[in-house]
Amino acid sequence: MDAVSLIGAFSVLAAGLCMGIGSMGSAIGEGNAAAAALQAMAQQPDEASRIRSTLFVTMAMVETTALYSLLISFLTFYANPFWDYAIEAATK
Repeated sequence: MDAVSLIGAFSVLAAGLCMGIGSMGSAIGEGNAAAAALQAMAQQPDEASRIRSTLFVTMAMVETTALYSLLISFLTFYANPFWDYAIEAATK
């Protein structure tokens, strides 16, 4: 197996693991936040609008973990610094 295909295979594997772990953590965090907000709304219905607005801000903050994982995956695919090195080594 040559260096270019090996780097390509490990890039795909790294991007998949990054998205899988990053999305899983984000999904667990969002589920916990939603469950806590629903429980708080059930206990204090008068404060439901404040809890809901705080929940939306919290969801946006938790979702950034998945977006950062997506960014790292795209960088692994399209801006991988090892590609240039492997292509130079393969053409020599």
